Parts: sequence; structure tokens; C-alpha cells
Amino acid sequence: MFDYHVHTDFSVDCATSMAASCAAAIDVGITEIAFTDHIDHQPSDPGFGYYRIEDYFRSLDAVREEFGDRLTILAGAEIDFHTDTYDAVEQFVNANLERYDFTIGSVHYAAEGELIYPPLYERFTLDEVFTPYLQQIEAAVRTGWFSSIGHIDIPKRYLPRSQRTYEPADIWKRLQPVFQAMIESSVGFEINTSGIRQAPKTSMPGPAIVRWYADAGGRRITTGTDSHTERTVGAGVAMTLEMLRLCGIPDVMSFRARQGTPVSIDQLMARRAA
Repeated sequence: MFDYHVHTDFSVDCATSMAASCAAAIDVGITEIAFTDHIDHQPSDPGFGYYRIEDYFRSLDAVREEFGDRLTILAGAEIDFHTDTYDAVEQFVNANLERYDFTIGSVHYAAEGELIYPPLYERFTLDEVFTPYLQQIEAAVRTGWFSSIGHIDIPKRYLPRSQRTYEPADIWKRLQPVFQAMIESSVGFEINTSGIRQAPKTSMPGPAIVRWYADAGGRRITTGTDSHTERTVGAGVAMTLEMLRLCGIPDVMSFRARQGTPVSIDQLMARRAA
């Protein structure tokens, strides 16, 4: 099984070492792990300027030396994207993309550096939040910089209680150009299992969106826990593989040097059961 969204102490919101997460991954049956620390480009973000790329790769080399006979360890990054910060993201990508096996493109901000957090919903309807958000997702896909898109329906996570009437069907039409861009660009999205263990108590995305993506011809799915502690490495991945099979997705993607290879879910589940 693969966990392709794990943070370490190279992210501003995490204090867990790579070594601790590698040991945890081996214990729970994860065979491939990607350390995808935040690379933040919004000047207002607490993580702006926090990531130390050379220290990250030195730490990666060390855990590959210690754990590499038992675990495939990928160089990864979760790169925050918004057209407001396009030039800064492009500069980072042009300088460093070749060093990574796997990159997640994530949108965490609305226009003018405002987080997609509850205060935003006080001024806008759910549709007014999701529409520009998904436009940003489509723009991220079309850059060609990212292996996978992170938590594609994350606005549902921060809905105020008064607005928790979200249904995936509400954004079906908005998702169609995103799916088309993904298929044309050979970019997929992750199933982010963090939502299973916290709000909204379902993966991001859930099965409806996965099924619509499959119906559109999409196949490029990755799995990730968005772990910020070693205790959640691998959490929900086996359940997610079962969900993907039911939704008509036969494989998940494995990456090396940003090149994706489909790996049979049946094969992964058989290996887990052995």
C-alpha cells in the first residue's frame, strides 16, 4: 500500500521526523511513502519561507539509508498553488522540480491570500466558494507541474455547521472541465484519507466524485493520509482501496522521477493479506 501524502518537521505545522514516519509505515504495511512537505508561496502563510530544501534532501538520504531495504521512500512536495502567486511557484518549480519523484498541487487560498476557512463562508455561498476554487484547481492541472491534485473538494471540510448541506452533486457541473483537464494533462488526484478521521468524516474526495471521474475516463489516482504525526501514517488507505475498486478504479499510481505507473489494487490487497 502507498501513502503519498506525509508531512514531517520540514512543514511548519508538523513536528514529526522522517524516521518516525518510516518506522510507522513499515509497522502498518505501507510499502511506498512520499514525504510531501508544504512549500508555501502566500506571503501571509505561517509556512512562507519555512521549507529548507537542502536539509530536506539530506534527511531523505539518511532515511533511505536506514529504511530503504524495507520501504520505498520518495522525494515529494505539496506545493501550494494559486494564480495570485503563479510567478513564485513557477520560479520554485523551474529550479527544483527535477529533484522530486512526486508533487502534489494543492489550493488552500481564495483570492488575495484569504484562506479557505470559515470566515470566507460568512460572505459567500458554497457555490461562490467552490466555483473559483475549482477554477484554480483546473489552472493548477494545466501547468503540468503536478503529479496529483490534493484534497480536490477540501472546501467541504471547513463548512460552518449552518451550511453543512453540501452534496457532491452540487459541484458536478463544475468538476467536468477539471476532469477533462486532468485527462488531457495526465494528472490525477489523491484520495486524501484525513477527512475520514476528522471533519468531514469522509475522504476528500468521496466515492461520488471518484465514480464521476472514472465515468469521464480518468484513472490516475493516488492515496495519501495527509499525516502530520506518525500515528496516522497509513490510516484509511486499505479502506480507500476497497472504495476505489467499487467505483471502477482498478489501479493506483506509483511514481518514480515524476513518472507514474499503475499498480493493481487487487495486487496490493493480496500482498497485504499475505
